[in-house]
Amino acid sequence: MADMDRDLFNEIPQKLFWVDLEMTGLDPDNDVILEVAAEVTDLNFTTLASYEACIAQPDEILGRMNDWSMEHHSSSGLIDRIKREGKPEAHVQHELIGFINAQFNGKPAILSGNSIHNDRAFIKRWWPDVDNLLHYRMVDVSSFKVIMQAKYAVMYDKKEVHRAFDDIQASIAELQYYLDWFKNHA
Repeated sequence: MADMDRDLFNEIPQKLFWVDLEMTGLDPDNDVILEVAAEVTDLNFTTLASYEACIAQPDEILGRMNDWSMEHHSSSGLIDRIKREGKPEAHVQHELIGFINAQFNGKPAILSGNSIHNDRAFIKRWWPDVDNLLHYRMVDVSSFKVIMQAKYAVMYDKKEVHRAFDDIQASIAELQYYLDWFKNHA
C-alpha cells in the first residue's frame, strides 16, 4: 500500500456512512438489491446528508423472492414502490457513487449499520465501484448487540420495519442506546 493510501486508511474518521439494503433474499450470488438508503452522520449521529432509492427489477426477479422477503416487502409497500418509482440499477449506482464522493472527498467511507457485513457482501457482488470507495473497517451495531446482551443483559427493543431508511434510523438509535448505557454505567 502506498504511503498516501496508508494515510487515508489510518486517518481518524469524522463521519460514518450508514447503509441499509433490502434484497430479494440473503444470498448475494442469487439475490439482488431492491432498495438502498444511505445516511452520513458525524460521530454524534447528527445527519449530514442522506440518499434513498428503489431499484427497478423485472417481475420475474420479484417473483423469485423467498417467502420471507415476499411477505415483508409486500406488506411494507416496497414492491409497489419499486414498480412505481424504481430506477435503473446503473443509475442508482452512479448516484450513490456521486453521493459518497461528495460527502467523503476521496477518503474511504466507514460503512456502518446492523449486520452490515451482509450488505457489504451485496455491495461487493453487485456494486464493486461503490465497494471501492469504502474503508476496510466497518461499524457493525450487531457486534454491540452481542456484547450488550451476553455480557450486560442489556436488551434493545428494535422495531422491525424492513425498509432501508427506517432500518438505518433504528440502527443509529440502537448504537446510541448502547453508548448512552456505557456513559451512565461508567
